[in-house]
Amino acid sequence: MARNKKGTPVHGWLNLDKPLGMTSTQAVGRVRRILNAQKLGHAGTLDPLATGILPIALGEATKTIPFAQDRDKVYRFTVKWGEATNTDDCEGTVISTSDQRPTPEAITALLPRFIGTISQIPPQFSAIKIDGERAYDLARAGEIVEIKAREVTVYALKLLKTAENEAEFELECGKGTYVRSIARDLGQILGCFGHVTVLRRLAVGNFTETDAISLDAFEKMMQSAAPDQVLMPVETVLDDIPALAMTASEVSRIKQGQTLKFISRQDVDRLSVAGIDEETNLVLAVGDSKPLALLEKNGIELHPVKVFNL
Repeated sequence: MARNKKGTPVHGWLNLDKPLGMTSTQAVGRVRRILNAQKLGHAGTLDPLATGILPIALGEATKTIPFAQDRDKVYRFTVKWGEATNTDDCEGTVISTSDQRPTPEAITALLPRFIGTISQIPPQFSAIKIDGERAYDLARAGEIVEIKAREVTVYALKLLKTAENEAEFELECGKGTYVRSIARDLGQILGCFGHVTVLRRLAVGNFTETDAISLDAFEKMMQSAAPDQVLMPVETVLDDIPALAMTASEVSRIKQGQTLKFISRQDVDRLSVAGIDEETNLVLAVGDSKPLALLEKNGIELHPVKVFNL
């Protein structure tokens, strides 16, 4: 006999505004308690130091987490000059100091070097795996490990304002970019050292500050509203994947994991109208006005790779 799952089945995305001092795991745990939800996950860790957008997937939306993790992100952050820390933020131990301070002109002149496809070394205290272990676990144990540089994409890096000992920036970047590494490298090149003191994520793809909800506000709303009145739909992060409406027969076959073949002229016309061509790799199957499955396209065949039980 199958064991009953604990909790309530809840499906969708929560655009959470994570508070200061809370880990991403703790934020997910609180959402779980508020909703008594069966299954949850988040799309991109935020350090306790950081605030801002933490997309949380519930139920069937967890199957789409990779699509949210791949989205571009926007950050606003403050760098304190004159000190380098072992964590590259204000939670670490100071390891180097300098009396030098950069001018706004020097900072602005340096920023183009950090735009485009750049090479950066993640912080020692990061989630990068070294021989199967997290770098931050090794760092906490006192080990200094060699972390290989990797390429990331930065679309924009702007200096917003400066003060005597700090500067505020806004960053738009692709996945895998470490803000702390940018702060560290800016300080090293400017000859004054630097580390992050304030970090806020403003956007993850189409999750933005405009419709983000704080934990306290969310808990209060759930006292009088149903989850589907607040949560964003499962397909929120699939907006760049072409959708194709399925017939009743196709819906049945997809639910059984069967491959569909689009051979006839009518089939080809359906694909064309939906914007599906030879370059398309994934298709969102829609049935009864709900997301049904993600289909992998291979020539004339569409094969279910993720089926949503909604």
